[in-house]
Amino acid sequence: MKIPIYQADAFASGVFRGNPAAICPLDQWLPDELLQNIAAENNLSETAFIVQEPEGYRIRWFTPSTEVDLCGHATLATAHVFYEHLGFDQPDLKFQSKSGWLKIARQADGRITMDFPANKPTPVTEVPAGIFEGLKIAPAPVFRGAWDYLVLLENQAAIEALDPDFNTLAKAQCRGIIVTAKGDEVDFVSRCFYPQSGINEDPVTGSAHTIMVPFWSEKLGKTKMKAIQLSSRRGNLECELVGDRVLMSGHAVTYMKGEIEIQAHLG
Repeated sequence: MKIPIYQADAFASGVFRGNPAAICPLDQWLPDELLQNIAAENNLSETAFIVQEPEGYRIRWFTPSTEVDLCGHATLATAHVFYEHLGFDQPDLKFQSKSGWLKIARQADGRITMDFPANKPTPVTEVPAGIFEGLKIAPAPVFRGAWDYLVLLENQAAIEALDPDFNTLAKAQCRGIIVTAKGDEVDFVSRCFYPQSGINEDPVTGSAHTIMVPFWSEKLGKTKMKAIQLSSRRGNLECELVGDRVLMSGHAVTYMKGEIEIQAHLG
């Protein structure tokens, strides 16, 4: 069995920046166990699989250890592959997913804009064990989105200084932990930790921004914002809150294209 594979760096204008994702277009769905094994073998924060179904293209995302309901950077990378390598030439692209229809548009300057559901977080009164201990910080305001906890710190320097204990952080019962603060040069900054999902620190996390954008929109009193995710690879996002939707825009660049060959095990 041979499967095409592409790897692209999302939320970046050059390779070795932003967040890498693998993209595998399929003719039909393969067994979930095989999809998970491919994602584990790729060992990237996400591998996206795409199948054309009667109602349109369906996208699924797998970390090295689990399937997730929403992933922004792998969606951006997939859209990039559609436009640059698969001959898609329509102005708008849509993916059906576990989080509903996701609308994609390519801008004149090459940026790709994704239209995702907003995920407004709510304050948490009882903070799960493992969060402050894992982050090695004093107690701070904590909020909860649909999948992740969000921790608000005082400034960008505090975000940059974090050195988490991932074994402790993984004890929190959630998909992961977002830590955010007001930015020095942009509206807000963040780092995102997902040891529960097999990713200690994600380079750039689109789905986390569906939580942070409504949070910071209310806090800053504005709907259009610029953000940086302060991982070692860094990622730049332009964000906008439009009703109950979050628009995220960024560039992507191809790093690799090739073919996976899976041979039946002979035992």
